[in-house]
Amino acid sequence: MEVEKLVEIIGSDYYVGVPDSQLKPLCNYLMNTYGIDKNHHVIPANEGNATALAAGYHLATGKVPVVYMQNSGEGNIINPVASLLNDKVYAIPVIFVIGWRGEPGIHDEPQHIYQGEVTVKLLDDMDIESFVVDKETTEADVSQAMEGFREVLKKGKSVAFVVKKGAITYDEKVVYANDNPLVREEIIRHIVEVTGEDPIVSTTGKASRELFEIREQNGQSHKYDFLTVGSMGHASSIALGVAIQKPRSKIWIVDGDGAMLMHMGSLAVLGSTKQNNLVHIVINNSAHETVGGMPTVTEKIDVVAIAKACGYEETYSVSAYAELDEALKAAKESDVLTLIEVKCGIGAREDLGRPTTTALENKEMFMNYLKELR
Repeated sequence: MEVEKLVEIIGSDYYVGVPDSQLKPLCNYLMNTYGIDKNHHVIPANEGNATALAAGYHLATGKVPVVYMQNSGEGNIINPVASLLNDKVYAIPVIFVIGWRGEPGIHDEPQHIYQGEVTVKLLDDMDIESFVVDKETTEADVSQAMEGFREVLKKGKSVAFVVKKGAITYDEKVVYANDNPLVREEIIRHIVEVTGEDPIVSTTGKASRELFEIREQNGQSHKYDFLTVGSMGHASSIALGVAIQKPRSKIWIVDGDGAMLMHMGSLAVLGSTKQNNLVHIVINNSAHETVGGMPTVTEKIDVVAIAKACGYEETYSVSAYAELDEALKAAKESDVLTLIEVKCGIGAREDLGRPTTTALENKEMFMNYLKELR
């Protein structure tokens, strides 16, 4: 169905959420209609953040907000749903719109398989009544579901539309771009050249896919890399756990700005450890590019200043390949916790592939390699 009709039937004027490829029609509609507007449309750091913002909106207006997200974000909403929204606590009604990745019977990436299996079950466990929207769902079906939902919402309970792949459409296009000339795949190529045989923990999305393909092109083993295909925002904490146990080996994090924002508290934990064999690279294109390109707030914040305040001892912000090479080489030789922010453009190759190894194979190769290190 057309996303305009879905929005009309829901009838809310406040949307807050984390972008998702399944919900790209909704995301593009919101960007074309509102852009980023604190009164109507906000893209927060993570889904729990979105849920709390929605609660604040309801407290101030008495109206029902919409929180949109990929089903992977259900884990981030469990606490605020159970201890804030629930009708046994504050009885704050929210309409969730959830993209269903890993739907049973539909091929998807490994990080989505189990999440897809438990998507509706988790909603049931959180006492959130749900309605599944697929390609055959009509406007009348959604209208009827929404009529039932309104009675539930009046009781201070939350509801959810679970959206299958291709279930909603939007004809207008949105082009996401910035003025940064650097290309992420080339940035990662420069990183690989400098890091040599040092272990790399890379973040969710296209960065890990590009790292995998660069190793393939170079004829290198994939044993050096842990590709964090799921658990967005946690690559830096995974790397910290590795670095503490391998203090004589340089450990590199290839992170993204959206992932860094999602669990930014990890910067404070990393900074507090002063882990001197860790280099944290944040490739910053100020966008959730892997799921469509919608903006993050990193264009409006000072990533380096935040890192410094958290305790990182060396920090760099670069926007040219020569600057990047200089920062990488300095970090390679240093013995202090370092952050390198790399300003980056938006975009990737149309023919970008996906890892041909399984997640388990990746883990086993990486662990076996770590055993070889001091």
